[in-house]
Amino acid sequence: MKSPFTCIHTVPETTTDKQSAIFLLHGMGSNEEDLPQLVQDFKGSHHIFSLRGPIVFDPGYAFFTNEEEGKPIRAEFDEVLRYIQSFIQEAIVEFGLDEDQIYVLGFSQGAVLAQSLALTMGGVIRGVVALSGYVPDFVKVDYEKRAVDHLNVFISHGAYDYIIPPHWGEESKEYFESLGAHVTFKTYNDGHGVTPENHQDLVAFLRSH
Repeated sequence: MKSPFTCIHTVPETTTDKQSAIFLLHGMGSNEEDLPQLVQDFKGSHHIFSLRGPIVFDPGYAFFTNEEEGKPIRAEFDEVLRYIQSFIQEAIVEFGLDEDQIYVLGFSQGAVLAQSLALTMGGVIRGVVALSGYVPDFVKVDYEKRAVDHLNVFISHGAYDYIIPPHWGEESKEYFESLGAHVTFKTYNDGHGVTPENHQDLVAFLRSH
């Protein structure tokens, strides 16, 4: 694939004509090795693509940076979203992926991108797991969005998140519901992270769909 991303790609143990896939997008200051542990249960049946953000951001990487929390630098965000859209489309063609079984899981800024991808790619994305994220205002107002009434969304947030306020997760829930998506929303007694219970719930969500 022609891509600007460093990526860990896990190929499923069994092969069929059309296979499911999960795309992983890490948080700011992390890397492509952070999230695959959350979807270990799907390694045998799914292609798993874990992308590294292109921006060096100590101690790891980022997909974009912010003017302030909740306000991504627009030029960076626009560009990286286009790159991820292209990556997913190329992966579908190259690996013969099932377009009815494409899922995106993101944490923090990865969750911001995951939700934005669902809004802009329409039927290409079947489900989203958004852990401690939000939908930027300019995505809601300025972006050309597609129907999401087919979409299954799992949104979770720590009740004591000191980086991305919990009510931003609630706003995402309400926004996707207003567009007709099928939303599961949960909060946990945690800060900006993923508890074991959160992990169990997101796995159950993916299994159910």
